[in-house]
Amino acid sequence: MARQPEDPKKSKPGEKSADSALIRELALLLDETRLTEIEIERAGLRVRVARNISIAASLPPNYTPAAGAPVAASGPPLVADIAKHPGMVPSPMVGTVYWASEPGANRFIEVGARVTAGQTLLIIEAMKTMNQIPSPRDGTVTQILIEDGQPVEFGEPLVIIE
Repeated sequence: MARQPEDPKKSKPGEKSADSALIRELALLLDETRLTEIEIERAGLRVRVARNISIAASLPPNYTPAAGAPVAASGPPLVADIAKHPGMVPSPMVGTVYWASEPGANRFIEVGARVTAGQTLLIIEAMKTMNQIPSPRDGTVTQILIEDGQPVEFGEPLVIIE
């Protein structure tokens, strides 16, 4: 907290508990939104709540290596190989991925489906706007690397089209 009372006699009773409640509320908001930092200023009080995160390489739960592809016991992780795959379609924005136009509707794509350039692969919701993500090329969807409703970052691998 950046504010210090100028005179301890002037601080109001319960002010510290109100500040603590605000910090707790912001910490809960961090967890709910998966943000790493929140800063708020009001009435001369500036509060910044941040958490340290460590990023570990992990594969999505639905990841399966392509049939016949040798899996090395040692060497660089498979995640790096996916990012360099020539058929990888990266996320063009930060947001939340949806496989269908609405809950319960048919998915835009499935593994094994043929797609054409410009065909909608999925939707990314960003700032309450639904953005259709088109296929950059013709081909067959060999892997879907994200889960429905999963948050994604810019450049994160979404789909492999071969």
